[in-house]
Amino acid sequence: MLQLTAVHHIAIICSDYERSKQFYTRVMGCTILGEYYRAERQSYKLDLALNGQYLIELFSFPNPPKRPSRPEAAGLRHLAFAVANLDTAIQHLTEQGVVTEPIRVDEHTGRRFTFFADPDELPLELYEL
Repeated sequence: MLQLTAVHHIAIICSDYERSKQFYTRVMGCTILGEYYRAERQSYKLDLALNGQYLIELFSFPNPPKRPSRPEAAGLRHLAFAVANLDTAIQHLTEQGVVTEPIRVDEHTGRRFTFFADPDELPLELYEL
């Protein structure tokens, strides 16, 4: 058996590095663990943490191709983040100019959740615990 212990990180390639950096730090609340410019690739790599845990590698590359995400394209569907209070989280996003979808209820767990998008239209979910 493989014996996985956790998800180590999520890698995201963005089209506008500064805009995505601000989104994931100011809006989403991630903290910067390290920021590296790789001249040979003309690329930034930003290591981000959530509550002290390494979570996201944000990359920039010159002219990355667009990836289809809607309607339901094959591949990664969305990234989901847990929140204690969905209403408070939605209020924060709204204050930051982020539009969320109407709240839904998970038919299996009874928990509330909503979707929104990052600056590159990557679907993100907030799931209330």
